[in-house]
Amino acid sequence: MYLIAGLGNPGTRFRETRHNIGFMVVQGWADTLGIRLSARRFKAKFGEGFFRDRKIILLCPQTYMNLSGISIRGCADYYRIEPEKILVVHDDVDIPVGRVRLARNGGAGGHKGILSVFEHLGTRQFNRLRVGIGRPRGEKPVDEFVLDAFFEDETPLMEKVIDLSKKACEVFVTEGIAAAMNRINGENLAPSDASSAEES
Repeated sequence: MYLIAGLGNPGTRFRETRHNIGFMVVQGWADTLGIRLSARRFKAKFGEGFFRDRKIILLCPQTYMNLSGISIRGCADYYRIEPEKILVVHDDVDIPVGRVRLARNGGAGGHKGILSVFEHLGTRQFNRLRVGIGRPRGEKPVDEFVLDAFFEDETPLMEKVIDLSKKACEVFVTEGIAAAMNRINGENLAPSDASSAEES
Protein backbone atom coordinates (compact mmCIF):
# COMPACT_ATOMS: atom_id res chain seq x y z
CA MET A 1 0.00 0.00 0.00
CA TYR A 2 1.24 3.49 -0.93
CA LEU A 3 0.37 6.92 0.43
CA ILE A 4 0.63 9.89 -1.94
CA ALA A 5 0.08 13.15 -0.08
CA GLY A 6 -0.09 16.60 -1.69
CA LEU A 7 0.60 19.67 0.42
CA GLY A 8 -1.35 22.92 0.23
CA ASN A 9 -3.83 25.19 1.98
CA PRO A 10 -7.61 24.63 1.97
CA GLY A 11 -10.16 27.12 0.67
CA THR A 12 -10.85 29.03 -2.52
CA ARG A 13 -8.41 31.82 -1.59
CA PHE A 14 -5.45 29.47 -2.05
CA ARG A 15 -6.79 27.10 -4.72
CA GLU A 16 -4.63 28.18 -7.69
CA THR A 17 -1.59 29.43 -5.78
CA ARG A 18 1.97 28.16 -6.11
CA HIS A 19 1.96 26.77 -2.57
CA ASN A 20 -0.93 24.49 -3.59
CA ILE A 21 0.79 22.67 -6.42
CA GLY A 22 0.87 19.51 -4.26
CA PHE A 23 -2.93 19.59 -4.07
CA MET A 24 -3.15 20.16 -7.82
CA VAL A 25 -0.98 17.12 -8.60
CA VAL A 26 -2.79 14.74 -6.26
CA GLN A 27 -6.24 15.97 -7.27
CA GLY A 28 -5.22 15.68 -10.92
CA TRP A 29 -4.09 12.10 -10.47
CA ALA A 30 -7.26 11.30 -8.54
CA ASP A 31 -9.33 12.68 -11.43
CA THR A 32 -7.37 10.61 -13.95
CA LEU A 33 -7.90 7.44 -11.92
CA GLY A 34 -11.54 8.17 -11.10
CA ILE A 35 -10.84 8.33 -7.36
CA ARG A 36 -13.10 10.71 -5.46
CA LEU A 37 -11.42 12.75 -2.73
CA SER A 38 -13.78 13.65 0.09
CA ALA A 39 -13.21 15.38 3.44
CA ARG A 40 -14.14 12.51 5.70
CA ARG A 41 -11.05 11.29 7.51
CA PHE A 42 -7.62 12.28 8.75
CA LYS A 43 -8.46 16.03 8.57
CA ALA A 44 -7.98 15.73 4.83
CA LYS A 45 -9.52 15.23 1.45
CA PHE A 46 -8.96 11.54 1.11
CA GLY A 47 -9.57 8.73 -1.34
CA GLU A 48 -8.37 5.21 -2.01
CA GLY A 49 -8.14 3.02 -5.04
CA PHE A 50 -5.76 1.01 -7.20
CA PHE A 51 -3.13 1.72 -9.80
CA ARG A 52 -2.00 -1.37 -11.72
CA ASP A 53 -3.10 -3.63 -8.88
CA ARG A 54 -1.27 -1.56 -6.26
CA LYS A 55 -3.42 -0.12 -3.47
CA ILE A 56 -2.97 3.65 -3.19
CA ILE A 57 -4.17 6.24 -0.71
CA LEU A 58 -4.44 9.83 -2.00
CA LEU A 59 -4.44 12.56 0.62
CA CYS A 60 -4.69 16.37 0.64
CA PRO A 61 -4.44 17.60 4.26
CA GLN A 62 -6.95 20.32 5.16
CA THR A 63 -5.06 21.43 8.26
CA TYR A 64 -3.28 24.33 6.52
CA MET A 65 0.26 23.87 5.32
CA ASN A 66 2.08 24.28 8.63
CA LEU A 67 0.20 21.36 10.24
CA SER A 68 0.26 18.96 7.28
CA GLY A 69 2.12 16.32 9.27
CA ILE A 70 -0.85 15.74 11.59
CA SER A 71 -2.97 14.46 8.72
CA ILE A 72 -0.21 12.41 7.09
CA ARG A 73 0.73 10.76 10.39
CA GLY A 74 -2.90 9.91 11.14
CA CYS A 75 -3.37 8.26 7.75
CA ALA A 76 -0.03 6.43 7.82
CA ASP A 77 -0.72 5.06 11.30
CA TYR A 78 -4.24 3.92 10.44
CA TYR A 79 -3.11 1.98 7.36
CA ARG A 80 0.27 0.99 8.82
CA ILE A 81 2.12 2.49 5.87
CA GLU A 82 5.88 2.53 6.27
CA PRO A 83 7.75 5.79 5.45
CA GLU A 84 9.41 4.29 2.36
CA LYS A 85 5.91 3.82 0.85
CA ILE A 86 5.01 7.50 1.39
CA LEU A 87 5.45 10.16 -1.31
CA VAL A 88 4.85 13.79 -0.32
CA VAL A 89 4.26 16.23 -3.21
CA HIS A 90 5.11 19.87 -2.54
CA ASP A 91 6.28 23.15 -4.07
CA ASP A 92 9.94 24.16 -4.11
CA VAL A 93 11.16 27.70 -4.80
CA ASP A 94 14.71 26.48 -5.38
CA ILE A 95 13.67 24.54 -8.50
CA PRO A 96 12.76 26.44 -11.69
CA VAL A 97 9.30 26.23 -13.18
CA GLY A 98 9.27 23.34 -15.63
CA ARG A 99 11.27 20.90 -13.52
CA VAL A 100 10.49 18.42 -10.76
CA ARG A 101 12.76 16.42 -8.49
CA LEU A 102 12.10 13.17 -6.70
CA ALA A 103 14.17 12.64 -3.59
CA ARG A 104 14.66 10.31 -0.67
CA ASN A 105 15.05 11.87 2.74
CA GLY A 106 16.70 15.31 2.57
CA GLY A 107 16.14 18.55 4.43
CA ALA A 108 13.12 20.83 4.50
CA GLY A 109 14.74 23.84 2.80
CA GLY A 110 12.60 26.05 5.03
CA HIS A 111 9.34 24.50 3.80
CA LYS A 112 7.02 24.57 6.80
CA GLY A 113 4.78 21.81 5.50
CA ILE A 114 7.74 19.45 5.22
CA LEU A 115 8.95 20.51 8.67
CA SER A 116 5.55 19.49 10.01
CA VAL A 117 5.82 16.09 8.31
CA PHE A 118 9.28 15.61 9.84
CA GLU A 119 7.90 16.46 13.27
CA HIS A 120 4.82 14.26 13.20
CA LEU A 121 6.24 11.24 11.37
CA GLY A 122 9.33 11.44 13.56
CA THR A 123 11.57 10.62 10.59
CA ARG A 124 12.92 11.97 7.31
CA GLN A 125 12.90 8.52 5.75
CA PHE A 126 10.05 9.19 3.35
CA ASN A 127 10.03 10.19 -0.31
CA ARG A 128 9.31 13.57 -1.81
CA LEU A 129 8.28 14.99 -5.16
CA ARG A 130 9.51 18.58 -5.27
CA VAL A 131 7.71 20.61 -7.92
CA GLY A 132 9.54 23.72 -9.09
CA ILE A 133 7.68 27.01 -8.72
CA GLY A 134 10.68 29.32 -9.23
CA ARG A 135 11.48 32.51 -7.38
CA PRO A 136 9.93 36.00 -7.48
CA ARG A 137 10.66 38.01 -10.61
CA GLY A 138 10.76 41.22 -8.60
CA GLU A 139 11.30 42.22 -4.99
CA LYS A 140 8.27 40.42 -3.51
CA PRO A 141 9.14 38.36 -0.40
CA VAL A 142 9.09 34.60 -0.96
CA ASP A 143 6.41 34.02 1.70
CA GLU A 144 4.05 36.29 -0.26
CA PHE A 145 5.14 35.01 -3.67
CA VAL A 146 4.19 31.40 -2.88
CA LEU A 147 0.63 32.53 -2.10
CA ASP A 148 0.23 34.11 -5.54
CA ALA A 149 -1.12 32.39 -8.65
CA PHE A 150 1.29 31.38 -11.39
CA PHE A 151 2.08 34.04 -13.97
CA GLU A 152 -0.10 33.89 -17.06
CA ASP A 153 2.83 32.82 -19.24
CA GLU A 154 3.59 29.95 -16.83
CA THR A 155 0.11 28.41 -16.81
CA PRO A 156 0.45 26.22 -19.96
CA LEU A 157 3.83 25.00 -18.73
CA MET A 158 2.44 24.11 -15.30
CA GLU A 159 -0.23 21.97 -16.94
CA LYS A 160 2.60 19.93 -18.46
CA VAL A 161 4.40 19.88 -15.10
CA ILE A 162 1.32 18.44 -13.43
CA ASP A 163 1.19 15.71 -16.06
CA LEU A 164 4.88 14.92 -15.49
CA SER A 165 4.29 14.87 -11.73
CA LYS A 166 1.42 12.41 -12.16
CA LYS A 167 3.76 10.21 -14.20
CA ALA A 168 6.29 10.44 -11.35
CA CYS A 169 3.63 9.17 -8.93
CA GLU A 170 2.85 6.28 -11.27
CA VAL A 171 6.48 5.22 -11.58
CA PHE A 172 7.01 5.53 -7.82
CA VAL A 173 4.11 3.17 -7.13
CA THR A 174 4.96 0.61 -9.80
CA GLU A 175 8.77 0.66 -9.87
CA GLY A 176 9.97 2.42 -6.72
CA ILE A 177 11.72 5.66 -5.88
CA ALA A 178 15.07 4.85 -7.55
CA ALA A 179 13.44 4.16 -10.91
CA ALA A 180 11.27 7.26 -10.57
CA MET A 181 14.30 9.43 -9.84
CA ASN A 182 16.17 8.02 -12.85
CA ARG A 183 13.26 8.54 -15.24
CA ILE A 184 11.88 11.88 -14.03
CA ASN A 185 14.62 14.02 -12.51
CA GLY A 186 16.34 14.73 -15.82
CA GLU A 187 13.19 16.05 -17.49
CA ASN A 188 13.08 19.78 -18.26
CA LEU A 189 9.83 21.09 -19.67
CA ALA A 190 10.82 24.76 -19.71
CA PRO A 191 11.80 26.42 -23.00
CA SER A 192 15.59 26.38 -23.37
CA ASP A 193 15.91 30.15 -23.11
CA ALA A 194 13.81 30.29 -19.96
CA SER A 195 15.67 27.45 -18.26
CA SER A 196 19.06 28.96 -19.08
CA ALA A 197 17.93 32.30 -17.67
CA GLU A 198 16.74 30.59 -14.45
CA GLU A 199 20.04 28.77 -14.02
CA SER A 200 22.31 31.74 -14.80
